[in-house]
Amino acid sequence: MWLDIQIFGFRALWSPYFMIFIALIALAYFLITGPYRHKFGSHDKVSVKQQVSFYSAILCLYFVKGSPIDLLSHITLTAHMIQMAIYLLVVPILIIKGIPVWIWRKAIDRPVIKPVVEIGTKPLISMLLFNGLFSVYHIPVFFEFAKSSPVIHSFIHGLLFIAAFFMLFPLLSPLQEFDRMQPLLKIGYIFANSVLITPACALIIFAPEPLYATYTQGGAWMQAMSLCVPTDVLQGLAPGLTGPEMFTPISTLEDQQLGGIIMKIMQEFTYGAILATVIFTWFRGESNKVDPLPQNTAESH
Repeated sequence: MWLDIQIFGFRALWSPYFMIFIALIALAYFLITGPYRHKFGSHDKVSVKQQVSFYSAILCLYFVKGSPIDLLSHITLTAHMIQMAIYLLVVPILIIKGIPVWIWRKAIDRPVIKPVVEIGTKPLISMLLFNGLFSVYHIPVFFEFAKSSPVIHSFIHGLLFIAAFFMLFPLLSPLQEFDRMQPLLKIGYIFANSVLITPACALIIFAPEPLYATYTQGGAWMQAMSLCVPTDVLQGLAPGLTGPEMFTPISTLEDQQLGGIIMKIMQEFTYGAILATVIFTWFRGESNKVDPLPQNTAESH
């Protein structure tokens, strides 16, 4: 019999503390870029496009880390992959686009932070770091380890988030000193990232049997659920819970295959959008370099 996830309660489904945290981030952005921007030495107004981008980013962040999708990510691998795709690919892009240059400079131009960012955003390092961490994370033994405690889970997801920023920053950086690659190199960088993430997706899609104990073994699953369900609620429900199969109509293997496919599709879609932006910017820049016809020549025709 399938059960409704509502049984886990409001705190597990909507993460009210995380909701408050997200609201505080939104308020801080509004104050720093609005009424109090002069205190930070900048008089530039943030564009509507930047505001939409940043607020969209934190809404997406709440959607994948505070809404029921976070709970579902411990029940099905499909939900987990949707969560990872938005968390690691969509949210960083929107944040990079939403934060104005003067804030980036104040955040990065610091004795400890700037050297780390300079090294971490070097294309080869950032590409290998992100795809390496993502692939290792989805090796079953590491995947189970990441769900062994809230601290470990938060640390690993935070590390992946930073690696995603480092990977995307060379493509989208608003700071000229970090925009090192020529358009052709950016295109090659995007294709290389697409290729490097493929083995992890292929492992998940084509595995002949379920890979993760989290979705197949009751004990491992309950451990994972404890990351987002309050202990008292989980203990009260424990006698009647056997595993994720109680909440999904598809088999564990089908869920695993669907999750791998969704991750690959969302990754290709995101990289495709970045690729289109790079090509468009490139051609627009080239067209601006073309000298216009002299006035007298144009009139003679």
